[in-house]
Amino acid sequence: MRKFCIALMAISALAGCSRTPPPQSTASLTVIPDSKGLPPPGRGDLTAADRPALIGPLDTIVVDVFNVEDLSREMQVDASGRIAMPLAGTIDARGRTAEELAKAIEAALRSHYVRNPSVTVNIRNSVSQVVTIDGQVVEPGLYPVTNQMTLMRVIASAKGLSEYARQEDVVILRTVNDHRMAGLYNVGAIRQGTYDDPPVYANDVIIVGDSPQRRLFRDIVSVSPILAAPLIAILQ
Repeated sequence: MRKFCIALMAISALAGCSRTPPPQSTASLTVIPDSKGLPPPGRGDLTAADRPALIGPLDTIVVDVFNVEDLSREMQVDASGRIAMPLAGTIDARGRTAEELAKAIEAALRSHYVRNPSVTVNIRNSVSQVVTIDGQVVEPGLYPVTNQMTLMRVIASAKGLSEYARQEDVVILRTVNDHRMAGLYNVGAIRQGTYDDPPVYANDVIIVGDSPQRRLFRDIVSVSPILAAPLIAILQ
């Protein structure tokens, strides 16, 4: 009888948390009724703020030296973040943008008697600009970072939250000026428009917490489907 009462209390608690209120207008969010429809975005809304794409170890780049085909090539940055080119020698590419590396190559070629070198560098494939997501998502792992990468986009890349994810317990770990920092986020609140979807950056680590309540519901279902039936009906 005691177990029966505990199970009913657990079901009641879970049912009380199952309803998600609709979003409300705030200073940073305007809720439009479905009868009116959302206005189309402007051109500026369709582009993200520029972030410098930095070259890192094991990235693949394409170096084009104008009118010098023998020096133009595709190459991989080595594990120490350097590249090696004829005449230019060994150059540190790590932490530089493509434009910065191109200027460094031009300077190295100029010092080896190449007259007025013109160099273009493009990043073909980046394995260093990634974000890590772990915890209660369907597919934890490493995902590439783009200008428009945000927390919700990373979660979507990881195929969404798992069955036992705790939406209000999502942590982003980040190193800023050699100082380790952590930000706590509520995915449910972001979905409701309570605050903006935060941007994420290369080397961020995202951890999605575990929900004991959802695991308790699973245990209740496995032990007694009859007790879980009222909650299932409410959730539907």
